[in-house]
Amino acid sequence: MTDTTPAVTYASYLRVDELLSLQQPRSAGPEHDEMLFIVIHQVYELWFKELLHELDRVARLLTDDDTHRAQHTLKRILTILKVMVAQLDILETMTPLEFLSFRERLEAASGFQSDQFRQIEFVLGRKSEAAMLRFPGGSRGRAALERRFREPTLWDAFLHYLAREGYPVPGDQLSRDVTAPVRASEPVQRILIDVYRTDAKNSELCERLVDLDEGIQEWRYRHVKMVERTIGAKSGTGGSMGAAYLRTTLGQSLFPDLWEIRTRL
Repeated sequence: MTDTTPAVTYASYLRVDELLSLQQPRSAGPEHDEMLFIVIHQVYELWFKELLHELDRVARLLTDDDTHRAQHTLKRILTILKVMVAQLDILETMTPLEFLSFRERLEAASGFQSDQFRQIEFVLGRKSEAAMLRFPGGSRGRAALERRFREPTLWDAFLHYLAREGYPVPGDQLSRDVTAPVRASEPVQRILIDVYRTDAKNSELCERLVDLDEGIQEWRYRHVKMVERTIGAKSGTGGSMGAAYLRTTLGQSLFPDLWEIRTRL
């Protein structure tokens, strides 16, 4: 019997025709720079998807006590974050007037509506019920955020990993409310100081988590500066506060204990 299944090609495997049909400018003409704006943000959503894929893997590897591969995956995540920051250089080639030529076509659309970025924040411990409730009930984004809201964070996976490594992680940290923000803990800090002084393998893992925290903060900072460069102090699309809100997210550590111990080592 002859196999009539079409051979897999580059275009069919990557669904290139469908992919290239997804850029649909709304401006008349259309305005030249709207294509760049669409492509950059679609690419960001793809990177967000990959980051979630990799962050979930790190949590599973920590649960499996596979430190080596967890560090390898964290290195990949850090490299992706550097690419995401570099993409802002491309977006900044668009002048304020070029953005204004099509901005009104965005109507209520705003980056605040990226459920995948909110999912990344949830995985990393920055959970917000208010942010979750902004997404319509029954939508894909709302369902994903509700699941992430209830799941342990990456920090929780790390604490449980340390406990299995023999460190005396307090029970209240291992059974904490995973929907609550990650708070600094003096007992955890004492453990981390011990890790840094006596445990090369796990101190290296701690440093990769610090790199991750710093990488997210770098992306936030560059995002703020890009917004300020493009629209100044204007409100963002969709009624958001624009750069004023984004500035409030700067300097907020994801893993405060790993920063607090720096002055005590």
